Amino acid sequence: MSHPHPELPLPPELPAGGLRVVALGGLGEVGRNMAVLEYDGRLLVIDCGVLFPEDHQPGVDLILPDFEYIADRMDDIEAIVLTHGHEDHIGAVPYLLRRRQDIPIYGSRLTLAFLEAKLKEHRIRPVTRVVAEDDTVRLGVFDLEFVVVNHSIPDALAVAVTTGAGTVLHTGDFKMDQLPLDGRVTDLRAFARLGERGVDLFMVDSTNAEVPGFVTNEIEIGPVLDSVFAQAEKRVVVASFSSHVHRVQQVLHAAHAHGRKVALAGRSMIRNMGIAAELGYLDVPEGVLVDLKRTGDVPDDRLVYMCTGSQGEPMAALSRMANGDHRVTIGHGDTVILASSLIPGNENSVFRVINGLTRLGARVVHSGNAKVHVSGHASAGELLYCYNILRPKNVMPVHGEVRHLVANAALAVRTGVPADRVVLAEDGVVVDLVDGKASVVGAVPCGYVYVDGSSVGEVTENELKDRRTLGEEGFVSVFAVVDTATGKVLAGPQILARGMAEDDAVFAEIHPDVVAALEGAVAGGATDTHQLQQVMRRVIGQWLNRRLRRRPMIVPVVVEA
Repeated sequence: MSHPHPELPLPPELPAGGLRVVALGGLGEVGRNMAVLEYDGRLLVIDCGVLFPEDHQPGVDLILPDFEYIADRMDDIEAIVLTHGHEDHIGAVPYLLRRRQDIPIYGSRLTLAFLEAKLKEHRIRPVTRVVAEDDTVRLGVFDLEFVVVNHSIPDALAVAVTTGAGTVLHTGDFKMDQLPLDGRVTDLRAFARLGERGVDLFMVDSTNAEVPGFVTNEIEIGPVLDSVFAQAEKRVVVASFSSHVHRVQQVLHAAHAHGRKVALAGRSMIRNMGIAAELGYLDVPEGVLVDLKRTGDVPDDRLVYMCTGSQGEPMAALSRMANGDHRVTIGHGDTVILASSLIPGNENSVFRVINGLTRLGARVVHSGNAKVHVSGHASAGELLYCYNILRPKNVMPVHGEVRHLVANAALAVRTGVPADRVVLAEDGVVVDLVDGKASVVGAVPCGYVYVDGSSVGEVTENELKDRRTLGEEGFVSVFAVVDTATGKVLAGPQILARGMAEDDAVFAEIHPDVVAALEGAVAGGATDTHQLQQVMRRVIGQWLNRRLRRRPMIVPVVVEA
């Protein structure tokens, strides 16, 4: 197997007739999926999503793919192809379109509807083209064929891209649910046809590659929800992703069966379900929906809230309910259902919300104590079926953390794919398909791009480190006035601390050491205020570490008299 290496060189020029694949996100992480295919000087982008921040990235709203690799080649992009409408596949499109607004975007009807609603908020009018399963599209040097796949959102598509270098099949996110709510099963017949023609590179979803067997059918969630609704004493609150149309459909059916009204809570939930219902992807029983503002007229034992916040997002509806900061107040006898899986990195946030809801007296039902969620990603058994049907010449696992990619690669080898034809890559690693063989040829810079409020890409890792230090260790400011002619400290040092348990008076014992260090530095020839500030920082820092076992942020200020 080919493994990425941190010291991989920049890639050489792409050989004539070769196809280059560069993932700018989604490999080594669950999120910000984006792959760039290059052939004959032209580029094709498959997906363009966001990654949601973890606790060690304070203040960050979103994390984008690093567009720097294609920044000076925007005119070479033939199109953006979207496999489905989840945020980790479409959320970064507005930021890419800021660089060139007229890039054509291809996707299914629901996918583009979700995207267009998002772009409207960014005041971008996109050039969109609706495609469906079995459609074929010629985009310059790229021939595209779309294949229906089943996922946790309707209208998901895999895409086969054919060039002179061969055929690449990108699954997007998929599973093989044999009893889907919308009747759209993953089209294994189309996979078989592609396999007969020859798949030169199979880019395949890895998220559940470690999980043996097959994913449970979505339809089996219905009886579980029905049972929970039957036992609920008062209100029911269900939290899910705002794009999980199938899960909302199950909740609407359960509510209708038990004579309950459903109120949608959360801006994205209201927006997305409105789109899904308008386009016919969501079947809303007559009289079931009620406006959130009118819920006061509905008895508690006849009410269901469908909201966002299943991942513990601080500003989402469920977190605000747990904190008592929402119009919906949770109390004894209420039932809360978290109808989604835990995205890696969100565990602490989700458990914090569960504890808060439990403290308020609610019964909390989640995937750890009831079958209220099934995954949208193929497990090992399903992946093995795909490998055996397709018999791909080369395999490149995508969408997943490193452990998922490695597990998927092992499955490919077990089905007979030669180990040297299974390419393990991470973000930024360059893979070339030349003369029928895929191999790692180099790497391009590919870091995290942080969205923080209105700023995009301005927050650096050093600034995040400062934020973590402020949050974990506190802040100390030191001020002194120094006469650089005589070397005497005329005022200070004045030391103020914030975010620390100790009183400022504790710093009195370090004053003589700071004065001595400053005067000694001036006597040694240091007259620059920056040098003197570093002297103060060093003395204070060493004392804090030795005396208080703390490493706060230290901001020294020296004024020259």
